[in-house]
Amino acid sequence: MHLTQDVNQSAELSNSVLLKVSQLNIQHQQQVLLHDLNFELHAGETIALVGESGSGKSISSLALLGLLPPHLQVQGQAIFAEQDLLHLKPEQLRQVRGQSIAMIFQEPMTALNPLHRVEKIIGESLWLRGWSKEKARARVLELLKDVGIPQPEEKLKRYPHELSGGQRQRVMIAMALALDPDILIADEPTTALDVTLQAQILDLLKSLQVRRNMAMILISHDLNLVKHYADRVIVMNQGRVEEQGSVADIFNRPQQAYTQNLLNHDFGEALQVDELPTILELEQVAVKFPIKQGLLNRVKDYVVAVEPLSLQLPQGQSIGIVGESGSGKSSLALAIARLIESEGKIELLGQDLNQLNERQLRPLRQQFQIVFQDPFSSLNPRLNVEQTIGEGLALQQLSKPEIIQRIDEALSKVELPVSFKQRYPHELSGGQRQRIALARALVLRPKLLIMDEPTSALDRTTQRAVVQLLRRLQQQEQMSYLFISHDLQVVKALCQKVLVLHQAKVMEFQDTVQLFSHPQTEYTRQLIAASEY
Repeated sequence: MHLTQDVNQSAELSNSVLLKVSQLNIQHQQQVLLHDLNFELHAGETIALVGESGSGKSISSLALLGLLPPHLQVQGQAIFAEQDLLHLKPEQLRQVRGQSIAMIFQEPMTALNPLHRVEKIIGESLWLRGWSKEKARARVLELLKDVGIPQPEEKLKRYPHELSGGQRQRVMIAMALALDPDILIADEPTTALDVTLQAQILDLLKSLQVRRNMAMILISHDLNLVKHYADRVIVMNQGRVEEQGSVADIFNRPQQAYTQNLLNHDFGEALQVDELPTILELEQVAVKFPIKQGLLNRVKDYVVAVEPLSLQLPQGQSIGIVGESGSGKSSLALAIARLIESEGKIELLGQDLNQLNERQLRPLRQQFQIVFQDPFSSLNPRLNVEQTIGEGLALQQLSKPEIIQRIDEALSKVELPVSFKQRYPHELSGGQRQRIALARALVLRPKLLIMDEPTSALDRTTQRAVVQLLRRLQQQEQMSYLFISHDLQVVKALCQKVLVLHQAKVMEFQDTVQLFSHPQTEYTRQLIAASEY
């Protein structure tokens, strides 16, 4: 049973102010990134920061923990435990981070140390406080169970790259909760999770919050989650507060046009398209990963990531691939893009990709592009936006003016200004990075675009814009999509067919309208019910 807003409002909030933020301003040279943010956070209360990508939600929270780069100027006050967080020395801040105020970051792959196993990632803060290895391991296992990771003992030895996106997100939540903080800052804590797990994780955070009287700052673009889990809402737009108030006031009586637009969840319907020739055909495609053991690293067994499946994708159509975290969605996408090995036949534009070597495959690669779930780890931090988008064009023997024109056109398509060309990935918000990753793929004008959660890091307004853009490209350029998402509302608005995966198996594959009106399995019914909650 979900903890609804009624429960939130019936819970009495403590009178004690845990954190008081006054006139918080952040600027970069002459550019104001955050202007005059003020709020009080009480014990047991959840304040949600909502707004479009780049509105100042994440940087305001990073400022509280002293995690902003030094070239940004921070002014104002943030009083916690009779100390001003904005003016503490680095060693004082280290005592606050994790123990008093913990943060769950938006992109788990970049926040988790790739060289450490799960046990060390979660347990390290406990070891540093003198816990024995045995006591720390018991606590880590308890936390992994709390955040819903199956077979936690087996996951202790895994590295981040061996976990699904949703599992990585849950490991990060466990890491943040390890020291029982007074305040938890959750920056898009359910971005990588499917709809059934989103509610489960937030129910978990809410129950921990109630039990410990913990306060939470919830940063989210998902207003449906905010409506159910927050007490108060601060709506932000381009670094300024548009309005703030109780959840009931903001959702039932929004005062500003900007807020009213944020609350509009109508993505429209998928296009009615003509049947065109098949661009992609899969025959009995399967993915399995070897389990190696012993000194000689011999293959002991296999983990099946995708059981054999077949499908056809006509030109100009889109197939949505949905299912819970770990169901095999991303493994299938990587296999089709020939980034991991697979069995079976993957026929694109009449050629079986699994029969081609890398040299033969290279000329074909511009015909199919992939947009990854985690844009920060897929963008080269040493290349600026212009270099990132233009990298693939260097092989196409285009003149310099043509390359510049194509880059500007790609930025325009994803609704980013041309002035962004000189920025680097770390200077962009999560949503802006996702749009750069999309522009990098679109600039090559591919016939097939494989997208792994391309809208998960975007706010509803930008999601709507991206869906409209993808629809337009589908119509004008007959582009085809394989669209992996846990957001069934986006899938419904973009895809003509939907493939449902669960634990590596195909549950059903049918037309979108038919799937939503007459789901064939109980599992699909649960997914649809969770997306509408």
